[in-house]
Amino acid sequence: MKVMNMVNAVNDALDIKLAEDRNVIVYGEDVGVEGGVFRVTEGLQLKYGVERVFDSPLAESAIVGTAVGMAAAGLRPVVEMQFSGFAYPALNQIISHVSRLHNRSRGRFNMSMVIRMPYGGGINALEHHSESMEAIYGHIPGLKVVIPSTPHDAKGLLISAIESNDPVIFMEPKRIYRAIKQEVAEEKFTVPIGKAKVISTGTDVTVVAYGALVREVQKAMQMAKEAGISVELIDLRTIYPIDKETIAASVKKTGRIITVAEGPTSFGIGAEIAAIISEEAFLHLEAPPKRVTGFDTIVPLPKGEHFYMISPEKIFYEIERTVKY
Repeated sequence: MKVMNMVNAVNDALDIKLAEDRNVIVYGEDVGVEGGVFRVTEGLQLKYGVERVFDSPLAESAIVGTAVGMAAAGLRPVVEMQFSGFAYPALNQIISHVSRLHNRSRGRFNMSMVIRMPYGGGINALEHHSESMEAIYGHIPGLKVVIPSTPHDAKGLLISAIESNDPVIFMEPKRIYRAIKQEVAEEKFTVPIGKAKVISTGTDVTVVAYGALVREVQKAMQMAKEAGISVELIDLRTIYPIDKETIAASVKKTGRIITVAEGPTSFGIGAEIAAIISEEAFLHLEAPPKRVTGFDTIVPLPKGEHFYMISPEKIFYEIERTVKY
């Protein structure tokens, strides 16, 4: 075991797959020489050479478009969008080709590729650096969408993503890149895509979160404990395919559900989970499903960002209100 933060864990997963599989290629803006803007790929070019870990032009559509060709030819490219807010020029490639080519070719071609992107707020960044728009990718048929909340899961999920024959959008919550450290196995292991994790069991209310918000929920749970409220916490881990069974089973036990997500309220992950509960566990509900989210607005610039971000106090307020409904 080795103590790692999320940066170390992602780097370790890439290192393992680059060593194991010659078909794995890593590239993106500043990924090679500099090791990425957050130094996630640091040292990999030196170890594996410029043919397998290299810098790309500042052209997201070209980065993903070339990865489509590589995947069709049998390679397993792992490309980085420097920030999730820079990925939108690549949406044409993602929607028109990445998500569809396997279906369009009737299975002749696999899109075995991973698109990594740091996402979310909390680091006082500028515009286009702080949004949390994972719901966009979850809405595109043909994609898997993964968001880890711990170093352990980041390593295991990324290895699973690279080995998947389906394209994976791998979103990394940059606010906790270095904020969480834990012991992680140094050898190769995988975490299954599409399976949520029950972090803490409880009886009064289910809270579903993912990414950086898991840590904020855990802080809110301490307040809830002091108030005599038992919270069951589920880390979603995969936005799509979403683990309906784990969520529904929990709500059938607790009778209440709160979703916590940083993105805008409307048409988001919380709305999808509320629909799932309405279909799978409606008769077990003792209170309406509640969403704790960002606002339907652009994430403010640094001076106003704290008004947008979700605090443990806000989460606890909704926990208490839902339990007392």
